[in-house]
Amino acid sequence: MRRYLGFSLLAFLTYSLVAPLLKIAMETIPSTPAVFISNSVLLVVVGVVLAVRGQSPVPYLRHRYTPHVVALGVLLTVGLLTYYRALALGPVSIVVPIYGLFIVVSSVIGIVAFDEALSPRKVAGIFFSVLAIVLISI
Repeated sequence: MRRYLGFSLLAFLTYSLVAPLLKIAMETIPSTPAVFISNSVLLVVVGVVLAVRGQSPVPYLRHRYTPHVVALGVLLTVGLLTYYRALALGPVSIVVPIYGLFIVVSSVIGIVAFDEALSPRKVAGIFFSVLAIVLISI
């Protein structure tokens, strides 16, 4: 199996538990502190991974693509703050599929901006993904 597929599957499996756990936690914890706590854990764990691998982010602070990483950090922050808030206010079965539209949009961006192959199967997949999200969310 291609290595990225294994990582993709692990990401899918672990991320599938995020919304249900958040929904439970945010019955008594407000969304913004939940973002802070969960991402503090992320920061610590990534720090440990960097240390174990003998890597440092410092050499990349002046990299030509660092502004891209900073911009994605801002977008990720806005996305997480609003995702957590939406989960605090609404049902998982509606919030998560709408949030999941990022998969469709990212796929289209990959096709348009990075000249990734577009096949009839991918077009059908994107169409049925949007249809599924609409059907789940209404």
